[in-house]
Amino acid sequence: MNRFIPLFAVIGIMAAPAAQAGELWRATGLEQPESALFDAANNRIIVSNIVGNPGDADGNGYLSVLSSDGKTITQHWTDGMDAPKGMAISGGKLYVADITKVRVVDLASGKLVSSITVPNAVFLNDMTSDQSGKVYVTDMLADAIYRIDGDRPELFVRDAALASPNGVFADGNRLIVASWGKGIKPDFSTAEPGGLLSVDLASKVVSPLPGAQKFADLDGVIAIGDTIYATAYMTGTLYRYRAGAAPEVVAHFKPGSADIGTDGKSTIFVPLMNEGEVAALTLD
Repeated sequence: MNRFIPLFAVIGIMAAPAAQAGELWRATGLEQPESALFDAANNRIIVSNIVGNPGDADGNGYLSVLSSDGKTITQHWTDGMDAPKGMAISGGKLYVADITKVRVVDLASGKLVSSITVPNAVFLNDMTSDQSGKVYVTDMLADAIYRIDGDRPELFVRDAALASPNGVFADGNRLIVASWGKGIKPDFSTAEPGGLLSVDLASKVVSPLPGAQKFADLDGVIAIGDTIYATAYMTGTLYRYRAGAAPEVVAHFKPGSADIGTDGKSTIFVPLMNEGEVAALTLD
């Protein structure tokens, strides 16, 4: 998710011909939905609503809950946030990136139980949790990723190669990172578009994914099996990437497609921030 809502889309993204994905449903009535996280244990989708400038600590942000078929269960499930974005689940708790803090929510009740201040954070964005329960959060404007173990934040990696890291997804012994790109301009286009990266959890080495570099200003990212999906916010494009091939266009939306979620099987949940909607797609 970008810090400011752009006025126009970036033109000229290069990619392979379009694949296909069918829309199952579309939830409406949300307020700048930035992230859609599938809560498998409760068979529901948690949505973060920014409600204002994504960088303003204005107290307007909140979380909503949708059923697995896109019906609104609770519009205001968790209030008291500023501009909530990416989320991750670990140990019965929901972690939510909120500018320079990570909010901790009780997953059963939706109650906001604590806030973790991340030292030196600038613009926290997406989150994920690994197999051991550790949680990771990107800092898009600082080329950094932080790790949280329980309630203790620490710098995991800071590297210019991350190139404005936005989306992040734990995949086995690595993090998959969606890079927005280098040289961010006032309209949030870039001098050099981003791509897909891998960060080894043990060595912290940042590596580009072959064939998926400098092709789009990327936002959200998830993996289903050996296939990676990523959104480009400013063009509303959803891409699919498999090792050894070029990224393919799976779907087009209006600008504003942000931090995607998945049921881990065959469905992707795409928050359409500028439309106030979440779309569910079934994959071919």
